[in-house]
Amino acid sequence: MSNHKILTFDNLSLQEFDTEADLIPLLTPEDEAEMTNEELPDSLPILPLRNTVLFPGVVIPITAGRDKSIKLINEANAGNKIIGVVAQKNEEDEDPTINDINQVGTVARILRVLKMPDGNITVILQGKKRFEIDSVISETPYITAKIKECPEKRPGKHDTEFSTIVDSIKELAIEIIKESPNIPTEATFAIKNIESQSFLINFVSSNMNLSVEEKQNLLVMNVLKERALETLRYMNVELQKLELKNDIQSKVRFDLDQQQREYFLHQQMKTIQEELGGVSNEQEFEEMRTKGKAKKWDDKTSKHFEKEFSKLQRMNPQAPDFGIQRNYLELFLDLPWSVYSKDNFNLKNAQKVLDRDHFGLEDVKKRMIEHLAVLKLRNDMKSPIICLTGPPGVGKTSIGKSVAEALGREYVRISLGGLRDEAEIRGHRKTYIGAMPGRIIQSIKKAQTSNPVFILDEIDKLSTSHQGDPSSALLEVLDPEQNNAFYDNFLEMGYDLSKVMFIATSNTMSTIQPALKDRMEVIKMTGYTTEEKVEIARQHLFPKQLKEHGLTSKDLTIGKKQLEKIVEGYTRESGVRSLEQKIAQVIRNAAKSVAMEEEYNTKVTDEDIVKVLGSPKLERDKAEGNDVAGVVTGLAWTSVGGDILFIESLISKGKGTLTLTGNLGTVMKESATIALEYIKANAELFGLDQDVLTKYNIHLHVPEGATPKDGPSAGIAMLTSMISLLTQKKIKKGIAMTGEITLRGKVLPVGGIKEKILAAKRANIKEIILCHENKSDIEEIKANYLEGLTFHYVKEMSEVIDIAVTNQKVKNAKTIA
Repeated sequence: MSNHKILTFDNLSLQEFDTEADLIPLLTPEDEAEMTNEELPDSLPILPLRNTVLFPGVVIPITAGRDKSIKLINEANAGNKIIGVVAQKNEEDEDPTINDINQVGTVARILRVLKMPDGNITVILQGKKRFEIDSVISETPYITAKIKECPEKRPGKHDTEFSTIVDSIKELAIEIIKESPNIPTEATFAIKNIESQSFLINFVSSNMNLSVEEKQNLLVMNVLKERALETLRYMNVELQKLELKNDIQSKVRFDLDQQQREYFLHQQMKTIQEELGGVSNEQEFEEMRTKGKAKKWDDKTSKHFEKEFSKLQRMNPQAPDFGIQRNYLELFLDLPWSVYSKDNFNLKNAQKVLDRDHFGLEDVKKRMIEHLAVLKLRNDMKSPIICLTGPPGVGKTSIGKSVAEALGREYVRISLGGLRDEAEIRGHRKTYIGAMPGRIIQSIKKAQTSNPVFILDEIDKLSTSHQGDPSSALLEVLDPEQNNAFYDNFLEMGYDLSKVMFIATSNTMSTIQPALKDRMEVIKMTGYTTEEKVEIARQHLFPKQLKEHGLTSKDLTIGKKQLEKIVEGYTRESGVRSLEQKIAQVIRNAAKSVAMEEEYNTKVTDEDIVKVLGSPKLERDKAEGNDVAGVVTGLAWTSVGGDILFIESLISKGKGTLTLTGNLGTVMKESATIALEYIKANAELFGLDQDVLTKYNIHLHVPEGATPKDGPSAGIAMLTSMISLLTQKKIKKGIAMTGEITLRGKVLPVGGIKEKILAAKRANIKEIILCHENKSDIEEIKANYLEGLTFHYVKEMSEVIDIAVTNQKVKNAKTIA
């Protein structure tokens, strides 16, 4: 027994005292018998314990801090390692005397002494036998007393009642371990493995949650059966307490859902942030309140803010709506309520800015100056919303930027192309997850003024879907009578947009909703002439691209002739976007030579252009000869500007059918049918035999069949082509035409005149036939653009034939009879 190093539980916890020892988990009956037969010494040094009672067989650790206790343990450990352990009556006594300790204690053997860094020592003790203090031998340097053994009356081996009590103690101990959250489950194994009945009673008594006085009362009992019953009583009380506690906890317990879990985590995060000097909700609220006081709000807006701010303060910071409400108030505070930039209505300066940034576009710049003049005189923004419409690349968006610079206002642009959700304009209601204001309010917030120049780009490309019609939502934005209180669903208040200068841009007006079109004043921006493109390239595009490619005018220059070659041979557009790309291509070639230190021409030549850009691809855009019957030059408008269009027709024997090819639209096919029917109805007028029209088939074709074509403006060209074909007479050289025809023989006006005139001039056309009603369109074009052109204004189809068809037969004329 004396050679064993025993490991057991101390106060409801497992502790490994000696990792190198042979582990004997608990006291065996043999150990107990050996320990019972040991004789007690006559006297023992007495170690008073403050807050525990040692029972026979039990191993416990004791921390000694008093000088007397340390001396006693050191001397005993150096000797026979046997001491007497007695509990103090009052644990507060620092220097207990014989009268301050209980009379009954336990003889203990020192198993291990551990020295602590703080000077205290921890001693591992194993209880052996109970004893009673007989008399005191001395109290210095520690208490030494004569002792006598306390006889313990044990039941017989066949005492069924005692065995039942012990079994109950074991079962209750296991139940208590299961119910108590503070006792490790490993203790169950220890209880089950105890074989000695007396040791089980002592082990449970030692580890029960009892006071020192109650444990001392158990230790004093000489009859083991009575001690077992008393222990069982205490255990029953303990188990009932645990069950009642657990029952109460189960009734008041609630499951922490995700929201509550996040709440606790956020509370911890908040504490951490505050410790680190972060911002708490209170600080955030105070900042909002301070910002709100500094705003120039009217009473209605101020009351609304106070109401929403109070709502935020009452909300749980972990509630989902808290973030939405905070975002709402942040937007409310960030919007520039009643903040306006000062306008600079110096119209001469505005004219300079527009002239500096844009070459040509005289009508547009004139109209913009007039618009600014009206705003200056009226001192409000209730004037028509301007819509700049025209082909791509002519400078619609940059006009708005120049106006913003001239006025000294912030510039804001939103692209409406492909927008199909009404909420993008009006915003989402706050009830939706991810709600946000519409683009109008977001852009105003970004501008930080309530009177920016606002560009609504590509307004013709709005689309509709099941999510609403954005163009309808724009009606309120663009109506000067309504937009002083524009309602955004997220903002939930009217916002004044009446001081905003809206400028819309579009490529066509045909797709814009009529009600929206009615709210805007349309300014048409036509394409540039070749001369204008050359000047734009020389003054703006070439210097800009030089700078972007890291070169200067010393590194590369280009002449007007070369720029004109690029314009006419490599671009076909109304604007200058493609031209800028071609110029950039030429400059990149020079930049490569500079970087690689190769020789190159610092002045761009025609050969350099062909080398970099390849052979001219668009020079087919020239008028063709008049040697073939039925070939007429028409004029067309496309999305990239004007173009010339060739109408070809061919006759063959048949049954008088008309075949149309060239990817023609419905309107264009109808124009061809009208032209043929008109010829049939007026055959005598044109000197044609009526029977011929029933014996021959006519095939009319418009080249570039891959390109879709539609519209009525090729009507007179188709008519002229068929007359030339049927009469085999030449078309007048260098002539082009555009106009719609009717069955009565009338010629109707068409659009896109300027673009068509520019296309005709590029193709070296000398004469142009137009409806007389298009004369006003010609008068709006600068005279220098019209140099070398002769215009014929007609009302009837017969006039077109008289002008365009000569009396001279074509070479190798067919005989049609």
